[in-house]
Amino acid sequence: MSIERIIYLNMATTNTKKLVDEIDESLQKGGVDAAKEVCRNTPGPVATIFRQGLDRSSGSYEEVAKAIEDYGSVEMSKLERGLSWISLFIALAPMLGFMGTVIGMISAFDDIAEAIRLEMGAPLHLAHGGQTSVGLGHLKTAIRVLEEFEYEQEKDGFLIRYEPIGVCGLITPWNWPMNQIVAKLAPALAAGCTCVLKPSELAPLSAHIMAEILHEAGVPAGVFNLVNGYGPVVGEAMSAHEDIEMMSFTGSTRGGVAVAKGSADTVKRVSQELGGKSANIVLDDDQLGESVRRGVLACMDNTGQSCNAPTRMLVPTARYDEALEIAREVAETLVTGNPELENTQIGPVVSAAQFDKVQRLISSGIEEKATLVTGGVGRPEHLDRGYFVKPTIFGGVTPQMSIFREEIFGPVLSIIAYENQAEAV
Repeated sequence: MSIERIIYLNMATTNTKKLVDEIDESLQKGGVDAAKEVCRNTPGPVATIFRQGLDRSSGSYEEVAKAIEDYGSVEMSKLERGLSWISLFIALAPMLGFMGTVIGMISAFDDIAEAIRLEMGAPLHLAHGGQTSVGLGHLKTAIRVLEEFEYEQEKDGFLIRYEPIGVCGLITPWNWPMNQIVAKLAPALAAGCTCVLKPSELAPLSAHIMAEILHEAGVPAGVFNLVNGYGPVVGEAMSAHEDIEMMSFTGSTRGGVAVAKGSADTVKRVSQELGGKSANIVLDDDQLGESVRRGVLACMDNTGQSCNAPTRMLVPTARYDEALEIAREVAETLVTGNPELENTQIGPVVSAAQFDKVQRLISSGIEEKATLVTGGVGRPEHLDRGYFVKPTIFGGVTPQMSIFREEIFGPVLSIIAYENQAEAV
């Protein structure tokens, strides 16, 4: 059976989704043998398909596709109604570590985790945890939408048909590589679009592994395309190219402006996410201590290099000193260092340019008279090289300060006092 045939068959039934969820849980808790047991205890051709795949953990994609043809073609023919989420699952899941055994690529999970650790310095626990597996959440969302989506809808006497937009240009950032790749690629492929992916030049390794996985899975030539290079060169060429119908960009505001301008002449659709300066309002209740603790950890996660990091913490004036002390204690317990070590919680920032930017903004906080609660400029005392930043907490921050307004993208938290909830909002 060809990948094209699989893509255009829909097995998105409620029972199938339930089985997939059960296999997912079994793989996580009991490994391959537990997943096989689930398949053995579940009647029907779909369970047989998955069991065949699990039995052939070293087999090729073609072998699994043959199993689908042998055991599932009759049932699949009854369910044809557009795109198949199960085919998308089989094609993309190996890079996420889920169902990788179906096509003999479970090792891709560790390969991707190691690539992310190498390319951006993610600590071991994060590289092998959220950084690699988070894409599965996006894939499950694509599955859930496809399960219920109607490609043709009648409304007020008109027929509305949803069709693929065409070639999609995808530009992804370095801070959550696999998350961003799958968040863009899965829905694009699910919609029937072909894609050109340009990963960040700072984090190209995981994208290459994904390209290898899709190639080995038998995805037809031209459906997925990978091109490396700098944003001002390759990104600009993609934005201006007349054969690309849509650009999806995640990154800096400067980069987003360039993509929008480059896309204007060909009137492309453009979708962008350009970072942020997220606020975290802590209320005056009996959970304040826990809220502050969680807020600090959320800010410092991924070395502060997340667009949704809650880098501004607003706390009630009456408990301001209490909040500062809790934040200081939490920050000073965090272990910064070699991302290869199991106990490391904060690794280096991604590059010299990022290190210099974070140091500049920490210096500006001190110069603008914010209160340095802990941390500060320079590396942690036990580290004499590398792009390591001290986990830093500022108090006495006002809206006029640079650290209040600018996205720092490092392990730096600003704490601001408020008199009432209306003022905080």
